[in-house]
Amino acid sequence: MTSIPFSNQLAIDPQSLGSLHKLTNGTDTKEGIKAAAKQFEAYFLQMMLRSMRETVSQDGPFDSQETKTFTDMFDQQVAQSISQSRGMGLGDALTAQIEQQMNLIALSKQQPAAQTPAVTAAGVVEKAAETSAPDVNGTSGGFLDKLWPHAVDAAKSLGVAPHLLLGQAALESGWGKHELKSADGSNSHNLFNLKAGSNWHGPTVEKQVTEYVNGKPVQSTEKFRAYGSYKESFADYAKLISGSPRYAGALNQDAAGFARGLQQGGYATDPDYGNKLMRVISSPAFRNQLASADAA
Repeated sequence: MTSIPFSNQLAIDPQSLGSLHKLTNGTDTKEGIKAAAKQFEAYFLQMMLRSMRETVSQDGPFDSQETKTFTDMFDQQVAQSISQSRGMGLGDALTAQIEQQMNLIALSKQQPAAQTPAVTAAGVVEKAAETSAPDVNGTSGGFLDKLWPHAVDAAKSLGVAPHLLLGQAALESGWGKHELKSADGSNSHNLFNLKAGSNWHGPTVEKQVTEYVNGKPVQSTEKFRAYGSYKESFADYAKLISGSPRYAGALNQDAAGFARGLQQGGYATDPDYGNKLMRVISSPAFRNQLASADAA
């Protein structure tokens, strides 16, 4: 039987739980995040043990206030030891959630002072678009670098930061590796996968895509708009979002509000679209390319 390694700390330190509030302000290190999350997990385990013991009578002939105190201290020690070893996963999940929030806060602080308003970030072509970026045009920031001026112009009319539009373009096009092509192989420059509805009178391209109907993926062939340049693509996207009441909730928003507004407006049938957009924009690959593009 494997014994539980006991720590030198006899009880859970309640002050360490207060450090979770401090973490939300981005003032602690990653080690501090992990330590506080583990402490919260230990506290949660202690509450579970206490609730379990309360279901059993502790008014027997050998029970007393001293035995109850000892039992409570023992439960604290067990909870602390479990959380400091492998734990039950709660601490790791909490750590990941806090670190993601801190990444978004850090990203918002990187926005140029000239952008108004400064905001933060969080239908996908490739899963890789959520986590890594390809080396485009031989430079680390090639994809975002060539699109940055167009994103700046389009973002002004939407009241959001340019990097939100760049993140969506990366998500929709798989970092430019899966842009829509016409039958002759020419580029449509449609970075946002805008469909060609009845009100579109310009050139089009067809593509088999995955749509979600009642939450289930369905393959279908759709017509999409084609442009002569990326500048036209960004301008048309901005015109669509700013001119449609269904996307009003995405205007003048931070990252979470922007993603939520697109999701609620039905920009994509993918029920997880907003979360995917946030993951792209908060990814290290995106931040690295954004820093390169901004510095150019």
